[in-house]
Amino acid sequence: MASQVFYRKWRPQTLAEVVGQERVTQTLRNALSSGRVSHAYLFCGPRGTGKTSTGRILAKAVNCLTNGKGEPCNTCPMCQAITEGRALDMIEIDAASNRGIDDIRELRERVNYAPNQARYKVYIIDEAHMLTKEASNALLKTLEEPPPHVIFILATTEAHKVIPTILSRCQRFDFRRISQADVISKLTHICSTEGIHLEPEALQLIAKAATGSLRDAENLLEQLTTYYGSDVGLHQVQAILGITGDFRTKELVKHIINKDVSAGVITINSVNSDGLDLKQFNRELVEYLRGLLLIKTGSSEAVDLTAEDIAELKDLAARASLSQILKAVKLFGQLELDFDSPLASSTLPLELALVDCALSSEKEGESPASQTEYESRQPIKAATPSYPKQPTDKPEPAIVPPPAVPEATTTITPPEPGSELEQLRANWKQVVAQAPEDTKRTPAIAILRSAGVKPVAFEDNTVVLSFRYPLHKEKMGEPENQQVAEKIVSNFLGCPCRVRCIYEPEDNHLVQEAQRMGAQVTSVEEK
Repeated sequence: MASQVFYRKWRPQTLAEVVGQERVTQTLRNALSSGRVSHAYLFCGPRGTGKTSTGRILAKAVNCLTNGKGEPCNTCPMCQAITEGRALDMIEIDAASNRGIDDIRELRERVNYAPNQARYKVYIIDEAHMLTKEASNALLKTLEEPPPHVIFILATTEAHKVIPTILSRCQRFDFRRISQADVISKLTHICSTEGIHLEPEALQLIAKAATGSLRDAENLLEQLTTYYGSDVGLHQVQAILGITGDFRTKELVKHIINKDVSAGVITINSVNSDGLDLKQFNRELVEYLRGLLLIKTGSSEAVDLTAEDIAELKDLAARASLSQILKAVKLFGQLELDFDSPLASSTLPLELALVDCALSSEKEGESPASQTEYESRQPIKAATPSYPKQPTDKPEPAIVPPPAVPEATTTITPPEPGSELEQLRANWKQVVAQAPEDTKRTPAIAILRSAGVKPVAFEDNTVVLSFRYPLHKEKMGEPENQQVAEKIVSNFLGCPCRVRCIYEPEDNHLVQEAQRMGAQVTSVEEK
């Protein structure tokens, strides 16, 4: 016999084997036992929850040669014919591809013929909501006055799209999403029988990813065993599902709660530098924030995390207000990292959400420290700053949160006259990293750290910054952000400077090559 995929091989063959739908199956068993089988049923619910399988079991039960008043025997010729899909009197119709009025007219003509071998003709119409309005009205006539030897079973994932007149002529059964516990139980049985070894954490992750669809869970299990063999671990499941499982989701949540923008931006950019999927990283971040929200509201039993993670979240929840957590969940939960947009690989959406969380906490006055912590966001007064002249070899900051104690003032040696642009381009990361302390917790820093920002010209004490993405350029053009950028650049050059922003979507390789050969940019056209 040809090998079968798991969801077909392990399809339930009796009502008792249907997973997670006890109210439906018990009602059908009672109807079969009492001989009160309806002429039309509507099975509705999410995909992979057993609607079509239950319809086939019902078709076997009403036609079983040894019973007919309960569960099918699955051994008589009629049960076996229906199980193997060769019974002439059980007809499955895909309404997604046979949805027109001509298809239903042909069905109405065939309905009037007596069954070939079985007691009842059973029609299973899958995706019944896909029938056109005309086809639905044509089917309605048959449902109103059905022949005594016909049973209709309509299956749909969208019952609200079935016309009300059909709904009123069917017995409706709502199939619910299957619980994770039931999915895990079924997968454990399959693994035991098939000789598959799966870590308990991996089973839980598969059940969670299936979102209540047993068929999806069985398909994922088969995909894993096909690729990795009979021994599957948690990391392999994470790889198939595209889950990063990165520790920095927890790290970033801590920075959000501590309102530590600088450390949070460093974490976000380290994730991007390592090539992780930012969209998936954000999904996991939101899930972790959701756990924090549930614990803060006293619903820790609903959190599906390890005991260690729950303990960490309880500690964070004790240090954060409910409004702060709620704001973070909303901001990151609504974040869209569209892969078709120019910002597909940009960290800016995450950075802006991080800064917005901190600013919101400040406005709401959640802690006294917040009033002084972000004073640097106020507009910078026009004044000539003092620039220390001592040299420094301070390295680039490591990817760790900054210490709680105040740091010593950074000293920078200004470049020689005529070498300003060259030094800015060669040391741009250090220019931003060694920015004055009162600028390090501002939105401007997040933008200046982003990829695609670079100095392209220096003329009349004005530094021209090029931005690869228009949103970056637009944000940096805001007065407060531009003032911060000017203060950072002035700090490096040792003299007051202005900053002008331009948008350059792609690198101009000809200009770069000319500069390499000694040419200088004398003017830059605003775009």
